[in-house]
Amino acid sequence: MDVAGVRVLVSPTATAAALAAITFGVALGTCSGLVPGLHVNNLALLLAAAAPLVPGPPHLVGAALLAAGVTHSFLDVIPTLALGVPDPAMAVSALPGHRLVMGGRGREALRVSALGSGVAVAVAFVLGVPVTRAATALAPVVYEHLSVVVALLVAALLAGEASWRARVGGALSFAASGLLGVVALPMRPESLAPTGDVLAPLFAGLFGAPILLAAYRGSGVPEQDDPVVADAPRAVAGPGVAGSLAGAAVAYVPGVSGAIAAVFAVEATRTDGDRAFVAALSGVNTANTVFALFALFALGEPRTGVLVAFERAELPRTLPLLLAAVALAACAGAVLVVVLGDRYFRAIRRVDHRRLTLGVCVLLAVLSWVFAGWAGVVLLGVATAIGLVPPRFGARRVHLMGVLLVPIAL
Repeated sequence: MDVAGVRVLVSPTATAAALAAITFGVALGTCSGLVPGLHVNNLALLLAAAAPLVPGPPHLVGAALLAAGVTHSFLDVIPTLALGVPDPAMAVSALPGHRLVMGGRGREALRVSALGSGVAVAVAFVLGVPVTRAATALAPVVYEHLSVVVALLVAALLAGEASWRARVGGALSFAASGLLGVVALPMRPESLAPTGDVLAPLFAGLFGAPILLAAYRGSGVPEQDDPVVADAPRAVAGPGVAGSLAGAAVAYVPGVSGAIAAVFAVEATRTDGDRAFVAALSGVNTANTVFALFALFALGEPRTGVLVAFERAELPRTLPLLLAAVALAACAGAVLVVVLGDRYFRAIRRVDHRRLTLGVCVLLAVLSWVFAGWAGVVLLGVATAIGLVPPRFGARRVHLMGVLLVPIAL
């Protein structure tokens, strides 16, 4: 155990400093989570660049960075549900979540998401060590046959469509998004951010902008009913556990992103309805943070954008402190989802939805330019056109995950 990490847990002075750093991280994660189209990876890279300038012990900077990542993973569901602009990890949950919102069950969806994330954190803490031991042996074998795994997954997704028309649309969506990924992912565009990030415009275009365009023609977010979760606790906890286990794949298998692991979790719980879908996706997003932390110590390789930033800033690995930061941030995130989410819905209902939709579209273009330059703006437009394909054929938007699956398979 790192001595500094243990000292933080037993020294009152050090504990107070650690709590202040974690609180700061929670505040940063809250801000990034509530901004549509802003991924925590972008925030992490900015923090990594500024880390040498931050006064205070480096291990506290690391705790703040982890707390920001965990808090964001709880709160990013709010703009996803209310505005339809997901980050990469939450992208495929947009449509089921919106069905709940359009049915007046948005407040319930927030609580389902919080429960799914909370269950995932608990499972990840309990299974972190045994899963790490198993993954160190199995991950290389899985990665060696990853192309076969991807092919089987794509076949299962297409077979699960209700009609041949939808299957054709799914295949077209997968091929087009896959080609876009092959072209775009190797790009390293010049940008205002410390490093280029094409994922932001890609996912905003594939999953966010088409929903915004549909929302522009609609009548806005309807009034949301009471927040009582209709499903039994077991019906939410089960998908949360599935999401947690899928999140482990992100941490231990090279090349598997949170969105790809989310596809596995979604397919495993698809028959359980939209609430299970939201719980599973939230579980993937949050559990990944915990499992990735264990993977960093076991394998020495960062598997998330937050941990890449952590390593880039050369921050000390103090496992006890970092686990405490994750646990406290998870507790804060679960509360903030409910408190801020309800207010978010009320605030949006007071704004003209057409102006709000146009404003968010402009924000997406600005963020695409900030993180990927003018190339990002072009990618946003192309991705938006491809993102309009699945609804035209009655296919699920999950086929658009070809933007990551095809480059990984190749």
